[in-house]
Amino acid sequence: MLRGRSLSVTSLSGLPQWEVEELPIEDLLLFEVAWEVTNKVGGIYTVIQTKAKTTADEWGDNYFLIGPYFEHNMKTQVEQCEPVNDAVRRAMDSMNKHGCQVHFGRWLIEGSPYVVLFDIGYSAWNLDRWKGDLWEACSVGIPYHDREANDMLIFGSLTAWFLKEVTDNADGKHVIAQFHEWQAGTGLILSRARKLPIATIFTTHATLLGRYLCAANIDFYNHLDKFNIDKEAGERQIYHRYCMERASVHCAHVFTTVSEITAIEAEHMLKRKPDVVTPNGLNVKKFSAVHEFQNLHAMYKARIQDFVRGHFYGHLDFDLEKTLFLFIAGRYEFSNKGADIFLEALSRLNFLLRVHKSDVTVVVFFIMPAKTNNFNVETLKGQAVRKQLWDIAHSVKEKFGKKLYDALLRGEIPDMDNILDRDDITIMKRAIFSTQRQSLPPVTTHNMIDDSTDPILSTIRRIGLFNSRTDRVKVILHPEFLSSTSPLLPMDYEEFVRGCHLGVFPSYYEPWGYTPAECTVMGIPSVTTNLSGFGCFMQEHVADPTAYGIYIVDRRFRSPDDSCNQLTQFLYGFCKQSRRQRIIQRNRTERLSDLLDWRYLGRYYQHARYLTLSRAFPDKFHMEPTSPPTTEGFKYPRPSSVPPSPSGSQVSSPQSSDVEDEEEDARYNEEEEAERDRLNIKSPFSPGRVPRGKKKLHGEYKN
Repeated sequence: MLRGRSLSVTSLSGLPQWEVEELPIEDLLLFEVAWEVTNKVGGIYTVIQTKAKTTADEWGDNYFLIGPYFEHNMKTQVEQCEPVNDAVRRAMDSMNKHGCQVHFGRWLIEGSPYVVLFDIGYSAWNLDRWKGDLWEACSVGIPYHDREANDMLIFGSLTAWFLKEVTDNADGKHVIAQFHEWQAGTGLILSRARKLPIATIFTTHATLLGRYLCAANIDFYNHLDKFNIDKEAGERQIYHRYCMERASVHCAHVFTTVSEITAIEAEHMLKRKPDVVTPNGLNVKKFSAVHEFQNLHAMYKARIQDFVRGHFYGHLDFDLEKTLFLFIAGRYEFSNKGADIFLEALSRLNFLLRVHKSDVTVVVFFIMPAKTNNFNVETLKGQAVRKQLWDIAHSVKEKFGKKLYDALLRGEIPDMDNILDRDDITIMKRAIFSTQRQSLPPVTTHNMIDDSTDPILSTIRRIGLFNSRTDRVKVILHPEFLSSTSPLLPMDYEEFVRGCHLGVFPSYYEPWGYTPAECTVMGIPSVTTNLSGFGCFMQEHVADPTAYGIYIVDRRFRSPDDSCNQLTQFLYGFCKQSRRQRIIQRNRTERLSDLLDWRYLGRYYQHARYLTLSRAFPDKFHMEPTSPPTTEGFKYPRPSSVPPSPSGSQVSSPQSSDVEDEEEDARYNEEEEAERDRLNIKSPFSPGRVPRGKKKLHGEYKN
């Protein structure tokens, strides 16, 4: 057993508290295996990409990512180089000599971690043999027509082969391998079947069957213990995938998942309780100026306002300074992502704003990729009209300014009746006439291929939100990911989020929820649910989430109609806030970003690594549980300033007077509140490097 100073690792998620012997990282090799290494498919890419810097800083040259090789990704994201580590170099050489194609380099992201990439197609000739190996290992057969599962088998077989070569040449170093999702799980199964001397971790970010069942509008969470798992997987023709996932879970030394809600799901779906919950984090970039993120909000909001001016030309009878921008973004999973309940809540919100004769307008963006032909002609025309009016206004302004300047130089007050000539007035009249339109502003920016059956458009038709003049809620479906090169809305996603007022993500199935987390670190309030990992995490760590701009809809213990009413009240309360209250709330939201920093959340991954080493090599590494942890002292308190929630003291009218704002200024002190938060929310982990421990003695690790 290693001796030396112990490192106390504490959990905030109900995990055991452990006393861990020091681990000399220089005598360990860490491999993370995932299909989304350098290959963006979904949220796992974000997890690995954002975590890479923290892990690389800690593990240095002993940290490697393993993923699939795609030529385009290799050319644009990876700088090829030769491996410095002898074990990795020898493993690559051996595999390349035996008919494989293994690539190595540095992934060009923060932290520049090493990546090992396998060419799947180049090794496909081994598929039948590897299918036999998998059958012998766990009696799971893969149908020939499931190309994705076949690709995962090739990837997993190459991974197991590589890890065997590494352990054969490791020179006494212990190997940790973490496998993300079922796509990488085959490598874990084969490694364990071949009894490789490695410590294994399997991390599920969402269960296969859970995603399928929730997409079918089944009351999933209230019937977790009632499903016939084998039957449900078989009916959906994913039984072999489910078996691969479940085998991976049970073969791993340590099983982890990303949230408490997914841990409950995994225990029922995969029949093993996760050992560690590892919440997902982000690289939080702090600004030197405290209010710089507020300035960014104002700047990007102005760009969204420009788009809205063009989109609603001819119907721009609402005040953009009293217009709130809301959005929902993510995969087009209508029910799982909560688009269904969101649209219904918007219909009710529209009714409330009209009944109370509010002068607040809400413009809602749906950023959810779907199949389209191209941009909507009417939408492009709107932006062209806006640009034309802008050019005309600048032209007239220059002529006006020149005449005014000349008159002032002559010491005269210009005749305002003559400062604009007839041609100028004619040009302006033609510009006004060009803004006339016979149709309503479109609810979608693109031509949808399945317009008649599209769930969002069908629901919009049912609830009647057609962007008419009387509607206080306007809807825009943008069925494409945002890009700064778009001719329509030239903004990156991060810029767009910063320009909005509220992100709304009332998901029914969301194992973690990066979208509200990204809003939080950018200082933008968001709506989430108690069925999302992020929502559960915030409920646990923040005493009054609403006061910090995290609105949590109860979708677990309420009926769908009650949940929709709760969401409507959240949205209506947000509309009633004054501009000053929204600024205060954004300040509070941004202060929560420390909770989501990988420098803090990365410690959960460390805990999993310590635990897997103690199970894989109990004679070398030892962990002893001590007293259960407590969450006392680690919660953000309710802000002491008044009102406790920014909308809490508002009257029923959405308007607020300047006197109210001045009184609130006297009650609210940003610096004092921020300092109290900093004192109350110290993380239980130090963000610094873990102690390295003593150098090994000669022969100390030999079996």
